[in-house]
Amino acid sequence: MCCSALMIMAREKIQIKKIDNATARQVTFSKRRRGLFKKAEELSVLCDADVAIVIFSSTGKLFQYSSSSMKEILERHSLHSKNLQKLDQPSLELQLVEDANYAKLSKEVAERTLQLRRLRGEELHLLSIEELHQLEKSLEAGLGRVVAKKGEVIMNEINRLQEKGTELMEENDRLKKEMMEISKVREQVHGDTENVIGEEGQSSESVTNISDSADPGQDYESSYTSLKLGLPYPG
Repeated sequence: MCCSALMIMAREKIQIKKIDNATARQVTFSKRRRGLFKKAEELSVLCDADVAIVIFSSTGKLFQYSSSSMKEILERHSLHSKNLQKLDQPSLELQLVEDANYAKLSKEVAERTLQLRRLRGEELHLLSIEELHQLEKSLEAGLGRVVAKKGEVIMNEINRLQEKGTELMEENDRLKKEMMEISKVREQVHGDTENVIGEEGQSSESVTNISDSADPGQDYESSYTSLKLGLPYPG
């Protein structure tokens, strides 16, 4: 029971906060510092890494560990930090180039915007007669291209509608032919039906006529003779 209780207590996590007791705090500092230095040494040996650790205790005492020269490691750290700062900040030359490009693009945008306004009939008060004449020629040329493009679009639309109309006429003709063929078939079927009905009526009338044309006297005599021949001869 005692061993189990000790194991459970050993597994409990220590709450990470400042240790109030000075003696306990100093003991923990010493143990953790030695463990940290040991882990740093293992990392350096196993991974062939340069490791440096600098620690100041609460009393201001310095403790340090380095896998090689502490000075060289610190100089490498300082140089690396400066290089990172240079990478983060653009160089002066690059900044000047970017500023010049930005100014050039801004000027070009302003000029294009002014040209568009003048094409809309705005900002014309500062133009000379020659500049107004050039603007007029530009507008006429642009209007001519717009009219030509408009005519092209209209002709394309007319051609498309004509093709659509031709297709509809062809479809209409095809449907008319189909309707005519259906009408012919119906007329033929109707004619055949009337012929069959006429022939059946004529056949019935012929049978009736034949029956009516037979002589009833002859039929009676024939029946009487048959009956007479069937009697026995007297002896």
